[in-house]
Amino acid sequence: VQLQASGGGLVQAGGSLRLSCTASGRTFSSADMAWFRQAPGREREFVAAISSSGISTSYADSVKGRFTISRDNAKNAVYLQMNSLKPEDTAVYFCAARTGLLALQKRVDMYDLWGRGTLVTVSS
Repeated sequence: VQLQASGGGLVQAGGSLRLSCTASGRTFSSADMAWFRQAPGREREFVAAISSSGISTSYADSVKGRFTISRDNAKNAVYLQMNSLKPEDTAVYFCAARTGLLALQKRVDMYDLWGRGTLVTVSS
């Protein structure tokens, strides 16, 4: 499976962006998916995750109520709708995948497949 993230760009504070991550391969529908982000000089951090079925989701406190993760298994895609963006949301955003029976994970090392990131820049 390969992952490809897209949809990043420059947006003013208060604006919205929708990130997409498409996957190749037949195992997408059995994988939990997540979005992480990494700002310059900072460690990669968890943003949101969604279970393979799409029933369960999890969010970082910093984005709860503003971001929404969703997926379309028929299209092998996962999305991150980002509203009310803030300058502190500026980062490279990565999608990641993992398979397994554990509950939704927030740790970077629990995900074994990563896509190239897409840059989101929020201007004040």
